[in-house]
This record gives sequence, structure tokens and C-alpha cells, in this order.
Amino acid sequence: MNRKIWSLLLALIIILGGLSLFVYYKYHHIPNNGILIEAEPDSVMIEIPKLYGIPLDSFNIAEGKIKRNQTLGNLLREYNLPKGAFQQLLNIPRDSFDLRKIRAGNKYVLFFDKDSTETLRYFVYEHTLVDFNKLCFFDSVWAENGQKDITIIQRHYKGKIETSLWNAMIDNGINPMLANDLSDIYAWSIDFFGLQVGDSFSVVCDEELVDTISLGCGKIHAAYFRHVDHDFYAVPFTQGGIESYYDLEGNSLRKAFLKAPLKFSRISSGFSHSRLHPVLKIYRPHHGVDYAAPSGTPVYAIGDGKIIKAARGYNRGAGNIIKIRHNGVYSTAYLHLKSFAKGIKTGVYVKQGDLIGYVGSTGLSTGPHLDFRFYKNGKAINPLRVEAAPVEPVLDSNRVAYDSVKAATLELLK
Repeated sequence: MNRKIWSLLLALIIILGGLSLFVYYKYHHIPNNGILIEAEPDSVMIEIPKLYGIPLDSFNIAEGKIKRNQTLGNLLREYNLPKGAFQQLLNIPRDSFDLRKIRAGNKYVLFFDKDSTETLRYFVYEHTLVDFNKLCFFDSVWAENGQKDITIIQRHYKGKIETSLWNAMIDNGINPMLANDLSDIYAWSIDFFGLQVGDSFSVVCDEELVDTISLGCGKIHAAYFRHVDHDFYAVPFTQGGIESYYDLEGNSLRKAFLKAPLKFSRISSGFSHSRLHPVLKIYRPHHGVDYAAPSGTPVYAIGDGKIIKAARGYNRGAGNIIKIRHNGVYSTAYLHLKSFAKGIKTGVYVKQGDLIGYVGSTGLSTGPHLDFRFYKNGKAINPLRVEAAPVEPVLDSNRVAYDSVKAATLELLK
């Protein structure tokens, strides 16, 4: 056998030997003491479930709800706390956990040692569905603030109006707070006090969930409303660093004035040149729109402007009244208010949507309602017939980008 064949055989032997050693050391290893040990298979990491960041397998758990007039001290005295814990509780900073601010009906959860002492180690108080405060009882006592994980699921909701938008949400198993979100988007376009049977909506949004409980919708990706045989689309688009909603032509849904100064009420009396006054029992003009609403209902400025009158008292039957001049042409008035919002006074500038007061029954009034008045060049006009010009549309330089977003929005609504 020539030298070349011997070289090939030797190379083959070396390769086979190397493979054998690789297989051997993959499943065995020899430690320093020279004893052969079977190698352990790769360990599997098991994630331990946690609640409020606390491992559930380490503690026994109980829960309850704060009772009426119950203090945290009275509650905790029922359980076995580490020595000196009560004294240390008094030193907890209020920004970590204000022990005085626990409310009846809110949930709490207790974590106890899994031994015969059943020592309390954690007390968790749910301040809201998302926010919680945690007291930790070990060698020292300290407090932590935390938030539950929020799950976001994109939903596509549809519905028809039978009685109201709020009821339509409930009838279709939708968190009714979405009605508020839609009323904010369409506040300048649709009079939600005038919805009709058969009106419909379609909306794609990110629903936020905590412990399977809906917190409502976060971002709204697309919306459509069919109202009085008209289609109203809402396309979200960012221009100049600000996201707003636009129609299919690229006009902003934000207009100079809101359609109404309060949410989810009903019109109890319209604009009229001759109406029987409910108190005086005589016919006289009623140059405004009455919105029936419970006392204390928030009232908002329908547009930017300066408060030129904020007067308390009888005021010729108007009661507590606020009047706002929006520009050189338009002004609005809000009558029979129960009270004014903080900081509201003559000379103050307000922005569209700012809280200015609360529905009341001051002056000549038979019950709580808002008498809302609209003036053009000093002359009273029907607020329900005001057509305000839209604010800046999509710029020509952004048109290509907007058309792309619009196409995606319409696809979502299919």
C-alpha cells in the first residue's frame, strides 16, 4: 500500500476519533477528581406566577374590600405583624402611601408566610383598577407604588342607534366610555343630542384591559359615523407634530366651535321668538337653547375666547352667568349656572373645551338646566344652526402621506 493511501487512512482515523470524543463529552464530563459523571440535561426554566410583583408560590393569600369608616390601622391589627411594624408604619412617606386615603369599597390583598406563624408580609391596596400601593413587612417596613400590566387588544366595534349612543354601546357589549371618545372626535361635526334611530357607527380602537376588565379605548385608529344620511369619517393624521382627525378630503374635524357646551344631555327648549315662559307665564322671546341636565353637570367653553362677564346672582333672571367673546364676530353665554369652575372670572382667557362652570337652577328657572346662547355681531342666533369653518386642513406637502394613512384607515373599517 503506497504512502498516499496510508495518509488517507490516517486522516480518516483522526476524523472518526474526533467525532467519538465530541459525542462522548457531549453527554459526559470528567471533573477534577477523575470520577466519570453523567451530564445533566439542559434545565428548563419555569416562570413563577406573580401578583403585584410578589411570587404566588411563597405565600398564602387572602383578599377583601375596605369597609365603611375602616382605617388601615384597625384593619391590620387583625393580623400577625412583625414586631415594631405599627410604629414603623407611622414613618411611611405620604407620597409612597398616604395611610389616610383609603376608600370604602376598594380591594386589598394580603400575603402571609406559609408556616404556623402566618405572619403578614405584604398588604396591597388597589387605589384604582390600575394603580396600587404595596406595604412590605419584613425586618423593616416600607411602601411601594405600582401599576398592573395593561393588555391592549385592537377591536373593531359596530352598532346602530336605537335610543342613544350610550345605550348602543351597552347593547353591543362595548365599554360605554367609547361614546365619550367618539363625541370628542365628532364634537365639531355631529350634534349628539340630535342622533336619530338608524344612525350607525364603526370604530377601530385599542381596547385597554386590566384583569379582563375593560378600561375603555386608548388610541382610535379609525372611525365612521352615519348620521342623517351623511357619512362622517375620522382619519387620524399627524401634522406639525400634532395628531388630529380629518375627513376623507383632508379637512380637519376640529372646527372653530364645539357643537354643544356639555355632554349627553337633551334639549328641553329650543330657540324661539315667542315662547311661554315657564315661570312668568307670558310669551316672550327665548333666544337660546335649553339643555336639561342634572345639577352639577360640567359646562365647557365651546371655543377659545375671553370671558367678558362672569356674574353671580339674579341678573334679570339669568342667574349665575358667563359670557365669552370668541372673536370680533361671535360670542356665547351660559345662564342659570350653579357655580363657576376654579379660576373663572371676568377677563380670563379660556380655550376650547375648558371647564367653565356647572349646570344649576339659579335665576328664573323651574329646574336644573343650561340656557346656552350664541351671538353673531351682537345679535342672538340659533346655536343649532351655526356652521363654523374648519381649522387648517392637510397641507399639500403632506398630501401623499395623508392619502396613504387614509387608505389604511378605510381598510381597517371594512
